[in-house]
Amino acid sequence: MIRLMRYTFFKEAETKRKLMAFIKDAEMLSMGRQCLIFEEQFAKKQERKHTVFVSSGSTANLALLQALLNLGRLKKGDFVGVSAITWATNVMPIIQLGLVPKMIDVELDTLNVSSIELAKKMKGLSAFFITNVLGFSSDLSAISKLCKKEKIILLEDNCESLGSRHKGKLFGNFGLASTFSFFVGHHISTIEGGMIATDDEELYRMLALVRAHGWDRNLPGAHQKKLRETHKVDPFYGQYSFYDLAYNIRPTEISGFLGQTQLAHLDTIVKIRERNFRRVHKIIEKNEKLIPLRFDHIDVVSCFAVPVIARDHSTAIRLKKDFINAEVEIRPIIAGNIAKQPFYKKYAKQELM
Repeated sequence: MIRLMRYTFFKEAETKRKLMAFIKDAEMLSMGRQCLIFEEQFAKKQERKHTVFVSSGSTANLALLQALLNLGRLKKGDFVGVSAITWATNVMPIIQLGLVPKMIDVELDTLNVSSIELAKKMKGLSAFFITNVLGFSSDLSAISKLCKKEKIILLEDNCESLGSRHKGKLFGNFGLASTFSFFVGHHISTIEGGMIATDDEELYRMLALVRAHGWDRNLPGAHQKKLRETHKVDPFYGQYSFYDLAYNIRPTEISGFLGQTQLAHLDTIVKIRERNFRRVHKIIEKNEKLIPLRFDHIDVVSCFAVPVIARDHSTAIRLKKDFINAEVEIRPIIAGNIAKQPFYKKYAKQELM
């Protein structure tokens, strides 16, 4: 059987040996120095100033939206544009936090929202939370310019596109902030885990609060001192003072250690994924019943999985049967149109924009 995912980690045996040795010798396993080192390494690799490591890609989305609400950059009732093809927990926190999702359709040959489609639907948006699907994008640079012009906050769900580049810039670096997932099967795995990346200092500090109870323990000393002085908090009581709405979505030292181990292999992982995608896509291009992807605008295609898009329903049904009979593991392209999902119909009650 050909599986979508063969291993939990790249170089799995070696990684597990290192992990066992680390656990045996570690003095603590709750969030600490290993997580900090991974944050610093990931920020450098992603070419961002700040990163905040959290418990999953889903909680990264939640924390990012909560932080923007805490800062007053978004407010309840604001409209947030969302890619029609996305993951459930990209949209769920929008609804849960009192924001209003507006679905924006994608192109079939990129599986992503284009600047042309966004321009048609951007009226009234306060933010646009784009999903860079499966390692691909449309014209991200044009989308970024359009959002800046219209004063729309651009956020990137980059959980599936770690390592992809467009016009020399890494996906995840076109907006105010971006989120990443290190779940099993993603480009790198920390078993569970996620990251938020930004160059915005104020947002970074708020994200550090949101990740851990709303307290100041993980802030740099100068910022911690300023916060306590502003709120007249005695240092003794500062250990249990909470400054804004938050969660406990901290990662563990195990995840931080694994992140460092896997990040060292990222360049190799991206090369392998791109090579495999291009090999399979050459076959797709020769099949008249399939829609080939358009990716000549992408410098590096860090493919998450190879999408096969049929031109008609009967072809899709036949291909599905053929793959299953050949014992090739397949999945839907994420969730399809998220507006057709049961939770969306229950809580959002909006059709595709």
